[in-house]
Amino acid sequence: MTFRKKLIIAFSIVIGIPVVLNIAAFLIVGNLPEMGGPPPDELITDYDTLIKNVAGRGWLVVMIVLIAALGITALFLTRWLWSSILHPIQELDVAMNAIRDGNLDYSLSTEEEGEIGELYRNYEDMRLRLKESAEEALEKERQSRELISNITHDLKTPMTTIKGYAEGLLDGVANTPEKQEKYLRTIYNKANDMDKLINELTLYSQIDSERIPYNFHRINVSDYFGDCIEEIGVDLESRGIQLNYSNLVSPDTVIIADPEQLKRVINNIVSNSVKYMDKPQGRIDIRILDEQDSIRVEIEDNGKGIAARDLPNIFDRFYRTDSSRSSATGGSGIGLSIVKKIVEDHGGYIWATSREGEGTCMHFVFRKYREKTGEEVVDADEQKQEQKGRKK
Repeated sequence: MTFRKKLIIAFSIVIGIPVVLNIAAFLIVGNLPEMGGPPPDELITDYDTLIKNVAGRGWLVVMIVLIAALGITALFLTRWLWSSILHPIQELDVAMNAIRDGNLDYSLSTEEEGEIGELYRNYEDMRLRLKESAEEALEKERQSRELISNITHDLKTPMTTIKGYAEGLLDGVANTPEKQEKYLRTIYNKANDMDKLINELTLYSQIDSERIPYNFHRINVSDYFGDCIEEIGVDLESRGIQLNYSNLVSPDTVIIADPEQLKRVINNIVSNSVKYMDKPQGRIDIRILDEQDSIRVEIEDNGKGIAARDLPNIFDRFYRTDSSRSSATGGSGIGLSIVKKIVEDHGGYIWATSREGEGTCMHFVFRKYREKTGEEVVDADEQKQEQKGRKK
């Protein structure tokens, strides 16, 4: 019930009850017999006679009846207004103080309609939103602490290696050209690992603020992936990992993508494959498949694979499977979340299949770019004109 209806009812009660009781009192007192006299044979109906009788002998009774009526009405209205308005407002005040003190579990529920019910529902909606935001903030803080811990560990490990090999060079431990080249190569590789990690952290901060810089171009799939494979193959060959590449799309297939960010996707997936490679003869297969309106890229390895329980979560930010927690592999836990974000920002989608102990395959799909023919352009213009005509 709304405040307006409650006020109308209260006003009606305040005016109506005393009037009714007053009339009843006049009728009752006016028809009372005189002290010690016989009862009248019929009711008094003449108004002047009624007033004269009341004034003469019943004014005290009338006052008592009026006071009683007003007192009962006041008590009734006070109780009703307290239970329907003041008490709910007091409950809301207590609840808001609980929110102020950080207690986001203090809930309010009511079946009341009108303004009070709406206030309760608005409070509950606000409480749930605040609780959700607080939980998200706590989770984000936890993830940030975990990221800092991971980054610290992953930077410390190559830094220690670089310092050790640099000291070896300075102390003359590497006393042959072969040893010196090995030491320098190790320092170079570890510096590259640190650079990749710092780039990941930079990109993570851009993802977190939704400010990834994209520079989209038309990319010929065959030419682009051919150059990528040539670049990746040199690095994999130096690590003793075999690279197999097959391209099953037509030579003129084009997609719209940011070349730099797409290369980041490929490099991140390949780096993961190398990181978790546990076979003496490592192998990575990259396939470009034609799917009519889109292309599908598959990057498959023969590494340790991913457990079925972990597979649905590998693209979550900061998620690292149990097998990746060793100090040998490290990892910030944001590489695949970055990959997913970039692919989805390109209008594509990504998923993974894996068998533990046998390997993992990453699949991602991009739509092909098609030039509109003259007829398609005319048809599109005609459709726009028809739509404008319908609106008119």
